[in-house]
Amino acid sequence: MAAGVYLHIPFCKSRCSYCDFATDVYRDSGAVERYVDALVREIGLFAGDRVEADTIYFGGGTPSLLSPDQVGRILDAVRGKFAVSLTPEITMEMNPASVSPESLTGYRSLGVNRASFGVQTFDDTDLKLLARGHDVNDARETFRLLREAGFTNVSFDLIAGLPGQSIEQWKRNLEESILLSPEHLSLYILEVHSGTPLAEQIRSGRRAAPDDDLAAEMYEIMIDTLADAEYEQYEISNFARPGHESRHNSKYWRLDPVYGFGVSAHSFDGRERYANERDTSKYVEMVNLYGSAEVTRETIDAASESVFLGLRLEEGVDLQDHAARFGADLRIKHEREIAEFARDGLLEVEGHRMRLTRRGKLFSNEVFAAFI
Repeated sequence: MAAGVYLHIPFCKSRCSYCDFATDVYRDSGAVERYVDALVREIGLFAGDRVEADTIYFGGGTPSLLSPDQVGRILDAVRGKFAVSLTPEITMEMNPASVSPESLTGYRSLGVNRASFGVQTFDDTDLKLLARGHDVNDARETFRLLREAGFTNVSFDLIAGLPGQSIEQWKRNLEESILLSPEHLSLYILEVHSGTPLAEQIRSGRRAAPDDDLAAEMYEIMIDTLADAEYEQYEISNFARPGHESRHNSKYWRLDPVYGFGVSAHSFDGRERYANERDTSKYVEMVNLYGSAEVTRETIDAASESVFLGLRLEEGVDLQDHAARFGADLRIKHEREIAEFARDGLLEVEGHRMRLTRRGKLFSNEVFAAFI
């Protein structure tokens, strides 16, 4: 099977209040250039021998802060080390107001053919809460520029369950998204991570804590609204027009190999998962000194992970395939848990397929834990 390549670009104009990713505030172009140099070096020293790859994903951070020349250097390094298919999906995460007509044209000329666009919300008050650094008009204008530059595969990210967010506000977010008609939507329930500014704001009482019941209602509304607009749900948080599912992200859910490069990047080679240094300066130093910034490595329990990752997908888990691949019948190994979840309306088994029900998606973590 073809692998995916993930490239982490940590730089942002500002840090969002909810963000728990490995990011750095963009301070000067020299630091970015040094990082790109290290990233290219790490890719060039990859030990694999012309591994076939059919997806490349620039994540972050804000990869669209890179110049087309820098993106070109990185892609050249990937193509020099991997056997990239003739029709790869090449995704770049972009934030509103971080691109120009010239940079978008440059990215398209390099083969970038999918944009993952961090809208998060179409409400200016909530954007300020999140410290996003853009407003709603920036989001609309950036989407217009994407279309003018020839991007025909665009994904929006939206967050539900923000502190103080009402059902009507969430409905307006969905309505505006549908009106713009991107090919793909990634819609997440807010998670408050310890150590983030938002977590501290909630702890100190400056912001209300998210309402889990309200967020669950928003999730239900999301499913119905997008189904009516002919978006197909193919994963717990992801919806697409037919044929526009994220090929790269699907590799994670199917436990396909993905090789990550850059600060905090994670890789999975089919057996082991390993990760790079999380601090950007240390990452650059390690790559320059040792040619690698790897700090952790573990052999995963693929049998367990394939269950909870597979259950994230609308198609669920093929029980026959799982038994053939791992030598264990889940219907026997987890007979009691499957029966209990089925009785509670969280799981359904039809033929050789086991999948979450609509209610099960709201309590997915509880289900996943039983299979780990």
